[in-house]
Amino acid sequence: MATQAIPGYRYGDPSLPRAPYSEADLALLQQALLFTEEDATALRRAGEILAPHIDELLDVWYGFVGSHDFLLRYFSTPEGPHGEYLARVRQRFGQWVLDTCRAEFDQRWLDYAYEIGRRHFDKKNQTDNVHGTPPFVHYRYMIALVYPIYATVRPFLERGESDPARVERMHQAWLKAVLLQAILWTYPYVKDGVF
Repeated sequence: MATQAIPGYRYGDPSLPRAPYSEADLALLQQALLFTEEDATALRRAGEILAPHIDELLDVWYGFVGSHDFLLRYFSTPEGPHGEYLARVRQRFGQWVLDTCRAEFDQRWLDYAYEIGRRHFDKKNQTDNVHGTPPFVHYRYMIALVYPIYATVRPFLERGESDPARVERMHQAWLKAVLLQAILWTYPYVKDGVF
């Protein structure tokens, strides 16, 4: 699917607010996470493997969220799960997998990371004009969900790579990239000056 056809997808949109963290901040976070050029290369390879399986991967993730009422509530109104909201987020989530694997880690990438963070906190529901769902995703789940998003990717990587060492390299690079984004996404949750 072309990215312009994804509802609410704004990666690279010059009208997005500039992220409150800089490329220099990003470089320090990457150092703290031991993220290297080898990781960037491993992510690119992971993206090649994952790209044909995005829908199946999303089925796993949506199955996980859907099987836990305390997570599904973030996509639900008092009447129940909001199907259109779930479908729109799913399209962006699939593109996020590819964007993660292809990341250039530049200002455009940082600006969209900031936008994604705000969509989980102070701008939740606005992108899709949804009413009646919770006004934000609790911080604890922003961090906790790193693990299932990390762990469930491995079987997909194993499909496209027979060398266990290369699978592990891609899997660790994926973990670092997801952690990095979770850190950036939670900026709006943190008191000014503390991030």
